[in-house]
Amino acid sequence: NDLGDSYDYFVVGSDQVWNPAFRYGFEVDFLTFAPKHKRIAYAASFGESSLPREYVGFYKQRLAEMKALSVRESVGRKLIKDLTGREAVVLIDPTMMLSKEKWLSIAKSHNQKPKTKYLLSYFLGDISKEVYAYVKRIARQNNLEIVTLESIKDRKRFTVDPSEFIDYVNEASVVFTNSFHGTVFSILFEKPFVAFDREGEASSMNSRLDTLLSTFDLESRRYPFVDRLENILEIDYSKVHFILEHERNKALEYLRRALDV
Repeated sequence: NDLGDSYDYFVVGSDQVWNPAFRYGFEVDFLTFAPKHKRIAYAASFGESSLPREYVGFYKQRLAEMKALSVRESVGRKLIKDLTGREAVVLIDPTMMLSKEKWLSIAKSHNQKPKTKYLLSYFLGDISKEVYAYVKRIARQNNLEIVTLESIKDRKRFTVDPSEFIDYVNEASVVFTNSFHGTVFSILFEKPFVAFDREGEASSMNSRLDTLLSTFDLESRRYPFVDRLENILEIDYSKVHFILEHERNKALEYLRRALDV
């Protein structure tokens, strides 16, 4: 096998890479083309808290064959423990390994970005009337324009590219989102944010948010609890800085051991 012999190690991760609903037990996601001692998982995400019965045997075998196992969510650690008896370490999403400065070095302003202060609304899938009314109320109370990404209703911003997305988050007065990475970048750029659970069928994905917010001690930023805060546009990131440093070191230590560096 040429590919398996060409490199010392192979790493798989992260976002929903082991979600059976998306990947259907895809062999490549478990690096089966490589010798077992070269297979490493970095912050791999199942995106679900349980597996359909027809995938249990497959996952059990493939997870047992990995050299090193790390996951992104606590439910993933439990799944691996239940399936294989092995302990997996919970690590931050790879996007969080890069500093704010590194990310902002590729940011660029979108030609439709408002000149005035704005609330960034970034929701995947449908949102309820209640949530929509809440977004409008907070924007009105704080005199903010609403900028909507990822909605065909706002066509001029529907094609925002990654560099423009980063800039939109960084320049927002507050970010309202049900997106995992919308929340990640709010934290990286130290923005006030409100995190919403996904609705409907996607609600099973909320474990990603559970782990992220509890890791950084930011559960108070979740809707509807956030409404108890005195000022939603204020947030204290002093503790988060230290937690992020600790989590980055933990991830680097895992990779050093896994890669025998």
